[in-house]
Amino acid sequence: MTKNPTVLKWLEEMKALLTPDNVVWVDGTDEQREELRRLACELGELEKLDQDKLPGCYLHRTNPNDVARVEDRTFICTSKQEDAGPTNNWCDPQEMYKKLYDIARGSYKGRTMYIIPYSMGPIGSPLAKIGVEITDSVYVVLNMLIMTRVSNQVWDVLGDSDDWVRGLHSRCEVNPEKRYICHFPEDNTIISVNSGYGGNVLLGKKCFALRIASYQGWKEGWMAEHMLILGLENPKGEVHYIAAAFPSACGKTNLAMLIPPEYLRKKGYKVWTVGDDIAWMRIGEDGRLYAINPENGFFGVAPGTNAHSNFNALESTKKNTIFTNVAHCADNTVWWEGLNKDLPEGAIDWRGNPWDPAKFNKADKSTCAAHPNSRFTAPAENCPCISDEFNKGAGVPISAIVFGGRRAKCAPLVYQSRDWENGVFIGSAMASETTAAAAGAVGVVRRDPMAMLPFCGYHMGDYFRHWLEMGKKLGDKAPKIFNVNWFRTDDEGNFVWPGFGDNMRVLNWIVARCEGEADATETAIGYVPKPEDIDLTDLDMDMDTLKDILTVDKDVWAKEAAEIEEHYKKFGDRLPAELRAQLDTLKKNLG
Repeated sequence: MTKNPTVLKWLEEMKALLTPDNVVWVDGTDEQREELRRLACELGELEKLDQDKLPGCYLHRTNPNDVARVEDRTFICTSKQEDAGPTNNWCDPQEMYKKLYDIARGSYKGRTMYIIPYSMGPIGSPLAKIGVEITDSVYVVLNMLIMTRVSNQVWDVLGDSDDWVRGLHSRCEVNPEKRYICHFPEDNTIISVNSGYGGNVLLGKKCFALRIASYQGWKEGWMAEHMLILGLENPKGEVHYIAAAFPSACGKTNLAMLIPPEYLRKKGYKVWTVGDDIAWMRIGEDGRLYAINPENGFFGVAPGTNAHSNFNALESTKKNTIFTNVAHCADNTVWWEGLNKDLPEGAIDWRGNPWDPAKFNKADKSTCAAHPNSRFTAPAENCPCISDEFNKGAGVPISAIVFGGRRAKCAPLVYQSRDWENGVFIGSAMASETTAAAAGAVGVVRRDPMAMLPFCGYHMGDYFRHWLEMGKKLGDKAPKIFNVNWFRTDDEGNFVWPGFGDNMRVLNWIVARCEGEADATETAIGYVPKPEDIDLTDLDMDMDTLKDILTVDKDVWAKEAAEIEEHYKKFGDRLPAELRAQLDTLKKNLG
């Protein structure tokens, strides 16, 4: 409980609006968690799985109309439309508050209001922030207990401060026509109605940790980024930390939990996971950039996760995990496509219907037992390679920032920017090509600057400028910036680079560049490794093949430059002049 007047005033307003039958203050204790699990099973929100095979694990199914983030129903509500920028949906805050309050009014009648005090980042860390979410869903409470740090200590740290994020979630009728996920960055407020799906209702995740926090970082001089954080330990025991941003389907979680190839493991190389999705970064007292993972768990996509593709992620799900929209097996465990090759008999699919493996067709998603966007919510502490720094509030010093995407012929395997400003240019032009797995045409280039397109809480032109300003503050202590592309293909469309654990070979070159220990060749786009500096030991790849995926094709890049120019037009006069100059330099270099 708290005596904070701003919290108490807001809660009274919410109670009057929502009219709950009961109010429960969530305290994060094991006793209360067990009681909530029991209640969730009683209400039919969760099913208890085999506690010998999967201790503390439960299954949840969402409404079939409510299975993913809804970008077309997601709004940034700023007093001026231009401050939300051209890449966000906007609505006038007063108009949207009225609409949302009208939808939510009385929606807790017959229900319980749960009050969740949570910290994004270790409680008390100078890099952490506090939020309070109210919800009428036990499922949401139990997920927030995994994904954030929930405790009465949060109230102690907050004291009388007004620096906290208000979050209202109401399931209402789970009506997709009245579903809204709205952010009011000028008011530190998030409101989500008519959804029960994690990405729309766990308000600490993308809503707070990226959309609201990116705005806070802009105003307060720090960065909230859609980035993994990993520590790379060399045989001397030295650890270098890397933050990396990738659009979806580009191997982000896999890189965060990378297992080095056997040859490098035997030499003593290790990778430590600090975060798999979000990084908050501030300049430390020594002038370097320090990062924390504000989250406390993993909200991962289940399909495709297996012992080969991501052993550490799979291990993370073995206890105290909530599975959402996966298949329920006859032996009271769970299954999803890609977990293994054994199609389960007698399973219940994600909609709650009997599943017939004989009718399964990999190309037809409607025949899947698990929804393609089914999820696991797993505690980060379960991860076998979780970093010792994970729960330390000081953050880790970032040596390198890495951008990446899925490009068949354009970007080389890896290259380094000339400087911070050039690195911001590379991030601002980030792109990925659509795959057969995505809806629509294959090979279409989609720009996703810094992988933040759906998550930036303000005008992206101002966001680029903020990056440039952070670089000026960091000066010569700024992390080096790189771009990677694991997805170069040959003429038959086969991937040339093996990826997965072998990406460690590229990370080693990146760290060597940060330490001034590796050479490079200057090209039209930046610095590319000398082929002999990428360690190919025990890899079935010859030097000519490596040289090929390190080449910069000027004709391909001339087309790329023209597409970047088109991409930049949408930001109008808010696009920083420095980025236009970078584009002009690229064109000149391509000559």
